[in-house]
Amino acid sequence: MTRRALLLLGRGRYEDPWHDYAATAQRVAAVLAGQGVQPELRSLFPDALAGARPGGEDQPAASRADQPTEGAADGERVGVGDRPTERVGVGDRPTERVGVGDRPTERTAETPPGEDHPWDLVVVLAGRGRTDPGFDGDDDAWVPFHDQLAALVAGGTALLGIHAAANTFADHPGWPELLGGRWVPGTSMHPPIGPAIFRPTGRDHPVTRGLPPVETYDERYCRLVVAPTSEVLLTTEHDGVSHPVVWAASPAGADRPGLGRVLYDGLGHDVRSYDSPTRRELLAREVAWLLRRA
Repeated sequence: MTRRALLLLGRGRYEDPWHDYAATAQRVAAVLAGQGVQPELRSLFPDALAGARPGGEDQPAASRADQPTEGAADGERVGVGDRPTERVGVGDRPTERVGVGDRPTERTAETPPGEDHPWDLVVVLAGRGRTDPGFDGDDDAWVPFHDQLAALVAGGTALLGIHAAANTFADHPGWPELLGGRWVPGTSMHPPIGPAIFRPTGRDHPVTRGLPPVETYDERYCRLVVAPTSEVLLTTEHDGVSHPVVWAASPAGADRPGLGRVLYDGLGHDVRSYDSPTRRELLAREVAWLLRRA
């Protein structure tokens, strides 16, 4: 049966001028498709998870039927096979023209497509932007979204935060606990982007077992604050100090039945990161572990 992943792309209060989330999401989607996972791309609106149901292997087979998503405006079938999809118009928001796979698709969505099937994995590609209420709503408007995301993980959906996801959802106090750590303004930093090496910590974990050092062109996040319950899988070195950059939010031996696995990956500043075979291998291993294939 087809596994499904929802990629949430930063916009509004969760976007910034330094990251091209649409571009990197396409590279992540390609890795997912290569693992037999059908990706769907959605921009971050308060109702981005409306109607969603948890995925995971505990879901009945009937609820995981391989059904394409229907475009609400004209019935166009999108997100079939290995083509990623992007949901862009909701309610009275105007339709936008976006690239899906190798062609542009124009669609609106009067109702979110999440009711039709569960997601096995949610991938957060977002950062920190303006939070003034007149720009993208106040904090209260986003509470249902954050509650729904936590409920999905509690119900068995896996969660992957990539790069700037450590610095997103600043309005949600529970996000650092869910992700297993975070970027702290004024403490966390990164040196200038350039050739970078990320080394496995040597722990016997399915994500890193036998994985060589990851060499790519990327930012090296440093001084991230990691929860003591998280298991650090890869580090990078800066000024003679090793800094955690990839971790599993719960140690592999402490999985609780019914809960979705959670992992943070600090790589992936831009598409150049994904040009590296070892970086793509790392991401593929993360997906396999999150979906309990490893």
